[in-house]
Amino acid sequence: MRRIKLRVHFIIHQDYEEAAACEEWAISRDYQISHSRVYLGDKLPESAAGFDILIIMGGPQSPVTTIEECSYFDTKAEQSLILSAINNGKAVLGICLGAQLIGQALNGMYEHSPNKEIGYFPIYLTEAGMADELISHFDKEMLVAHWHGDMPGLTEQAQVLAYSKGCPRQIIRYAPLVYGFQCHLELNAKAIDKLIAASASELEKAADYPFIQSAEEIRYFDYSVMNQQLFIFMDKLMRLYQNNIE
Repeated sequence: MRRIKLRVHFIIHQDYEEAAACEEWAISRDYQISHSRVYLGDKLPESAAGFDILIIMGGPQSPVTTIEECSYFDTKAEQSLILSAINNGKAVLGICLGAQLIGQALNGMYEHSPNKEIGYFPIYLTEAGMADELISHFDKEMLVAHWHGDMPGLTEQAQVLAYSKGCPRQIIRYAPLVYGFQCHLELNAKAIDKLIAASASELEKAADYPFIQSAEEIRYFDYSVMNQQLFIFMDKLMRLYQNNIE
């Protein structure tokens, strides 16, 4: 029987990397929403039984950041929950750090990106991306947001679905219900000011890097197109999940 209200759980690592448009999507679909804001001391779910989709957001940490380096970030616990979600047939989406954590949990070591990217730059679909049903509505070249210096690791099963000129791994499918987005289709006007404030020192050096834009360039952007593309992807992902559990 089709479940009336699907359950979405967000892991949020920092106050300036909230769920943004991902949460707007969940609210607009009247899904049940829960959070682990680990920077506030929130606990992770004890198991994957209490949610249908796990969405892991970004943050300044890396998948190998230790508790000694960041007292509220337990990478091993997050990776264990990710594996539990995958093994129990849940939908899983990782964004930025979240994508790197998925790869790491599946034994794909994260790496530094060839270039830091902060701002709005095109991603390009690979042949696998154009054939992927969940992102087939994306334009072959699409302008999206970026805010990273690392990129997800790859597994034998992983397929790179999109890349950018600055980073060869922008969207990765790890399994039919498991996707990693290095890029940030979830950013919106409400979220951007906090990110700009948190990255002030990097943005001041924008002129020295080919894929870092100034705060002025970043602040004024029409998020509606990429947000809508994200919403369609999320709807497709949840339909696939529901089909699998019926």
